[in-house]
Amino acid sequence: MFESSLKSVKLLHRGKVRDIYAAGPEHLLIVTTDRLSAFDVILPTPIPGKGAVLTSLSKFWFERTRQIIPNHISDRPLDDVVIDRDESKLLAERAMIVRRLQPLPIEAIVRGYLIGSGWVDYQKTGAVCGIGLPPSLRQADKLPRPIFTPSTKAEAGTHDQNISMDQVERLVGPEIAHEAQRLAIEIYEQSAAYALTRGIIIADTKMELGLDKDGSLVLIDELLTPDSSRFWPADTYRPGSSPPSFDKQYVRDYLEKLGWNKKPPAPVLPDEVVTKTAAKYREAAARLTSPS
Repeated sequence: MFESSLKSVKLLHRGKVRDIYAAGPEHLLIVTTDRLSAFDVILPTPIPGKGAVLTSLSKFWFERTRQIIPNHISDRPLDDVVIDRDESKLLAERAMIVRRLQPLPIEAIVRGYLIGSGWVDYQKTGAVCGIGLPPSLRQADKLPRPIFTPSTKAEAGTHDQNISMDQVERLVGPEIAHEAQRLAIEIYEQSAAYALTRGIIIADTKMELGLDKDGSLVLIDELLTPDSSRFWPADTYRPGSSPPSFDKQYVRDYLEKLGWNKKPPAPVLPDEVVTKTAAKYREAAARLTSPS
């Protein structure tokens, strides 16, 4: 499913991956499509089954982190919102009914390893997003402790911008800013420890937070998926180079080789890249969620 088109509910917004519909005054219907974005640009080629994988993994992590922070998942049944049976059946594995909340205007990013833009930043400045780190670290080295490196939220076709904690405080207030930092790091640490028992290193992750009517923080959107995180197989992890991954880094690496300017329109992905990407997503989900 590259794009949903529902007749029984009203479309409110299309994001890079998710289509959001009205589900009454207090709820939303989130449909996770098979769209894939890279470098903040939506690619023209969908990854079959991706939306179902992201939905199942998010639900898995939302349940595991409920003792840390509440999330936006509602127990309202899908059939109560999507009254057309054919549409409801089509959405069964890729839809979530969630509470309407006020999203924070930031991405809560936690890094546990030195990779990606953090590695680029470190090579230039010896720091990541202004956070000083020990000298002589290698690419993909584990950091002494996880760090919180928030960014702005980018619309499709634009890029996230790293921001400081001072900027976060100005956007959401000091109390919410530091509570978001504490919760994001705790979620990362506990989830990364679990994932390691399943043979996966979570190098970094991006999560979103919102506020309920009482002003309390709530997890929203997706959580710890191959779209929002870097997943590395633990058995082949070696610092000093970019490790193989279970996430969309495989697609990013392919696109980098093309010399694409990272602006729309994005290039079409070949069948081999699509097939391997879908397999990586499925394997990550199977490793993390299958009974031990």
